[in-house]
Amino acid sequence: QLQENQDEIENMMNAIFKGVFVHRYRDAIAEIRAICIEEIGIWMKMYSDAFLNDSYLKYVGWTMHDKQGEVRLKCLTALQGLYYNKELNSKLELFTSRFKDRIVSMTLDKEYDVAVQAIKLLTLVLQSSEEVLTAEDCENVYHLVYSAHRPVAVAAGEFLYKKLFSRRDAEDDGILKRRGRQSPNANLVKTLVFFFLESELHEHAAYLVDSMWDCATDLLKDWECMNSLLLEEPLNGEEPLTDRQESALIEIMLCTIRQAAECHPPVGRGTGKRVGST
Repeated sequence: QLQENQDEIENMMNAIFKGVFVHRYRDAIAEIRAICIEEIGIWMKMYSDAFLNDSYLKYVGWTMHDKQGEVRLKCLTALQGLYYNKELNSKLELFTSRFKDRIVSMTLDKEYDVAVQAIKLLTLVLQSSEEVLTAEDCENVYHLVYSAHRPVAVAAGEFLYKKLFSRRDAEDDGILKRRGRQSPNANLVKTLVFFFLESELHEHAAYLVDSMWDCATDLLKDWECMNSLLLEEPLNGEEPLTDRQESALIEIMLCTIRQAAECHPPVGRGTGKRVGST
């Protein structure tokens, strides 16, 4: 009897879905389209056994191409709620492979709010499975740390930090307590220098520092470690920094000191609305 009742309820849900949602998710009114996507995201979270499959996910994927930013935004926030729950990751694999390129392209959306949420969604995808995003996918997000729009840059900074800086190869607690050149931050500081030089935007160190300030404050304020890398002899088997790398580290260090002292983003970076489209 329980099974019969459950089947009856699912039949009713399917009837409502086909009779209402399938018609209204393409409604002429953007607000109605947005409500549809927001609700299907809730259904997928609440009743994943029935709704979290590609027969329903495809509607969210298709709607990511909607002309209205508010609708695209609802798609991303609905998906964030699903990717945030790691228990649901296995059910999202096919969707991810099918619509990943669209999500990556949305990091350049003409609406800043949409771009920010696209980057945050990719950060969740990254945490669910590192193999999903290619090196090219990641690089498309990395360069946004130099964006003039701070929310986009900060979201990209968090993505960059999660990908390149959040793992530490510490075998025991003793390593974590070391300071200066022997601290775990030493390799992370070098990684930051290498990334900065490879990005070839050498005049924008302040932008890079500001982008990562919220998520990597401890690293960026480890001036003792930076000084040690500049002044002390390399450890056994350690490659010394080149003159170019030392100059970059000094520039980054100066930017972190200025950021700590002035407590505001660099000149030219704000939160204004984008003009035109990308």
